[in-house]
Amino acid sequence: MAEDLSILTRLASPPDLTLPYGDHEDQCADFRRGQQGAQRPLLVLVHGGFWKPAYDRAHAQAMSAALAQAGWSVLTLEYRRIPGQAQASLDDVAAALALLPARVAPHNGQLLLIGHSAGGHLVLWAAAALTLPTLRGVVALAPAADLRLADALNLGDGAVRKFLGSAPEHHPMVDPMQLPAPRVAITIVQGDADEVVPPAVAQSYCAAFPRTRLVAVPEAGHFALIDPLQAAWSEVLEALNQLS
Repeated sequence: MAEDLSILTRLASPPDLTLPYGDHEDQCADFRRGQQGAQRPLLVLVHGGFWKPAYDRAHAQAMSAALAQAGWSVLTLEYRRIPGQAQASLDDVAAALALLPARVAPHNGQLLLIGHSAGGHLVLWAAAALTLPTLRGVVALAPAADLRLADALNLGDGAVRKFLGSAPEHHPMVDPMQLPAPRVAITIVQGDADEVVPPAVAQSYCAAFPRTRLVAVPEAGHFALIDPLQAAWSEVLEALNQLS
């Protein structure tokens, strides 16, 4: 099945604010206000792209705008993506989550995390590795949730080793599969026709952490999950609504 890649270049309305959380140009986040934001958790979106420098938050802007139109107040994180320096990405996600929620409104004081692909890995990592008292839940879209399996499958042309700098076995604190089970509700939304991060990766995570809710979307590819014009989008909104 051919993937529809139009979401990667689709234009969107500009954010309401862009906020820095560090000195590097990639240490920033875009904020969009939603009409129901005051009654809902703040939604923090972490984009994918196999942790590669070539893929930034620009491709998530149409998704972010659609989430705001659906009523959510949304922070879309940028983070450093430096091959062989995975800790930089992890540190940035941790810093953004610690610093930014108090600087934006409206929201009800709680957080929901949503991430796609590599961003799905990062939100699952955050839920397991960080102390986030206001975190209500996580929605991971086709996440690279099992780094050892993703490496064995050579996903993203060796993306896992390029991200880590060596085999994932040497980086247990980066791999959600090698961390304790998150203490919050986790929902994974996975397209059955995804060949970029195939369903086996999500299934491996769910087998390790059986309290995870898995939503399998028939005939959906990798990018359908972040495309508001695709049928899979309703499953994404439903997953967020259930956790909120």
